Formats: sequence, structure tokens, C-alpha cells
Amino acid sequence: MRQVSEKLQPWLEDFNQQVAVLIENGFKPTATNAREGLANLTKDLVTDIPAIAWVQDDVVIKDEDTVPVRIYHPAPEQALPVLVYYHGGGHMAGSIAVYDPICRKLASATQHIVVAVDYRLAPECPYPAGVNDAYAVVKGIWTTLDSCQIEYQRELVVAGDSGGGALVATVSGQAQFDDTVNIAKQVMIYPSLDYTMHSGSMEQNAAGYLLQKDKVAWYFDNYLQNNENRQRVSPLYGRFTPALPETLLFTAEFCPLRDDGVSYCKKVEATGVQVEHVHFPNMIHAFMNMEDLVKEECAQVYQTITRFLRT
Repeated sequence: MRQVSEKLQPWLEDFNQQVAVLIENGFKPTATNAREGLANLTKDLVTDIPAIAWVQDDVVIKDEDTVPVRIYHPAPEQALPVLVYYHGGGHMAGSIAVYDPICRKLASATQHIVVAVDYRLAPECPYPAGVNDAYAVVKGIWTTLDSCQIEYQRELVVAGDSGGGALVATVSGQAQFDDTVNIAKQVMIYPSLDYTMHSGSMEQNAAGYLLQKDKVAWYFDNYLQNNENRQRVSPLYGRFTPALPETLLFTAEFCPLRDDGVSYCKKVEATGVQVEHVHFPNMIHAFMNMEDLVKEECAQVYQTITRFLRT
């Protein structure tokens, strides 16, 4: 029998009650309240924030523009490999500030230099602005790190959650055909990979589990504003070749995006590339932003990523 973790049930029941009251009082979703919601959730429930030896804001050059990044180096005296992280938020919310505690935890756990990317967000900057920013960082990060005069290994991993997971898959998909970008491994946490929304989990988990089907549709409508072919721009329907990086992907049972991840793993596996799929049978979407409620599960994610990167 499917059942949400007892650690999440009281919080989820309270959240659903609050949402019902808001809707009854005429609530309308906006970019502002979407951003505030994710920021407040993370601030309230990710409170164990490790110190990192060296943290600096910088930019990656993109043509005549720049992409803001925040760089976390857990051991400045050592040359460490690099992990580029794309935050979640449905292409509309999230930021390097909101995800600062999560990126600190990643840097500390994996002993990688973590580069958090402040890519442009919809609706102000719809597709493909965020994708262009995301790809510019994997192309230009070495120049930025050189300018910081820090020690690093020229070994690149890309990682992200939710909408950031979509950017991971899109960047890795493009890099298959770009000899100037070499991605060793990719990590995705409950990624959004199918903008057509045609999956069993999208219907099975349509309401009541924090991320709802109607909210996903609203995110996608704000992101894809120019009549894009939604299947064509979905990472799940891109080209899959043996040039894809080794893949680690996490899914949650009560997440509308669950089947996106399952299908993606099968397609990568069919190319012969190594894939590891980790499923949480009683978690909901965005549980990494709710760490204080599910400490063991979040610790498992960080530990699994660390092992995967060191193997």
C-alpha cells in the first residue's frame, strides 16, 4: 500500500488545509508568491548549514553578457573536481541564495567545488533563456575558475533538482554533440523532463502532494511562451547516445514527475551508459528542501551522490 512518510504527513495535511483556504479566498498564483513559497520553505526547513572554507560570487562570460554564479570550495588548498548545480523551482522560482544551504551541503559531502548557477527565470525570461545560461556556464566555467586563482581539477559534473534537473538533462543532451564540453557525470533529483505532461504519475499524483498537476501546467505555460513544440523541447524526447554522461537519478513515489525520471533512466540505459536509479517510496517532490522533517532521506541523497562521484 502506498503511503506518504509519517514524518511528512502532519506538515502535508496542514499545507493542504492552508492551500484550500487561500483558494477559497481568491488566491491567484504569481511569480512573486511562487518564489516566496520556495524560499520560505527552504529557509524554514533546511536549518543545518555547514561552513565552507571559501565562498565567492562571480560571473561566467556569455557572449556579451554574464551569468551570475556562486562558487563553494570546501578545501581551497586542494585541487578538487567541479560540480555545476542548477537549482529547482519550475523555471520560475529558486536562486543561488535560496539554495545556498543545499549547495554548501553538496560541497561539504562530495568534496567538489560546487558552482551554483543563477540562470534567468520565467516569466520575465522564458525558454530558452535559462537553457542558454546553463550551457554557457559549462562552456565558460574554467575561465572563471582561472580568474579566481583557485585550485581545481578539470573534471566536470552537472547536477540539479526539479526544473534544475531539466537543465541538467538538456545541457548533457547538447554536450553529446559538442567536443568542447566534457561532462563526466550527471545527477538529477526528481527532475522535470516531459513538458507534455503525459505520464501515469502526473495523473496518479495530480493533487495533495505539494507539487500539483495544475501548478506544473502553470509553470510550463509561463516558461514556454512562444508556442514551442513541447515534445521537441522536452529532455525526455531528445537524442540519447552513448556520449551521455554516467547518470544518477532520484525519484519520489508521490511526485507528479516520478515517471519522467523512470523513463529517462530506461532511455539512457538503452545506450549502454551506466545508470543508477534511486527511488524513495514514501517521499514527495521537493523533500530536499524539507530536510528538518526527513533528515535520514536527505542524508541518503548526499551520501549516494558522494559515492557515485567517487566511484
